Amino acid sequence: MLRSFGASVGDDAHIYPSVKIAIPWNLVIGDQAAIGDGAILYCLGPITIGPRATISQYSHLCAGSHNYRAATFDLMKPSIVIGAEVWICADAFVGPGVRVGDGAVLGARSVVMRDVEPNIIVAGNPARRVGAR
Repeated sequence: MLRSFGASVGDDAHIYPSVKIAIPWNLVIGDQAAIGDGAILYCLGPITIGPRATISQYSHLCAGSHNYRAATFDLMKPSIVIGAEVWICADAFVGPGVRVGDGAVLGARSVVMRDVEPNIIVAGNPARRVGAR
């Protein structure tokens, strides 16, 4: 169904039926990626999820915001890029414009508003480095 609305979905990707996706034509999901129960993919800007990445239940990827510095609160649509073999743990939030490097892990309930380097583990609010893979 996602493909019929313009999403690019790789082979063997698993997407739970309860996932909420806004603007699916801005979504690219790699081979064997998994999107868990109740996740939210808010694709105002492009969201790319790499191969074998896991977006766990209730996570929220938000590729949109407003320019709070402008009186008109102009809509902004920065992209989110999730690398290969990334694990975004349960209930984590990934903000607009964030790039998560291959193999990184975002701990449960983390709030990630800055890029995460490859093979790094972050956790907390705001997310901070807690280890490496």
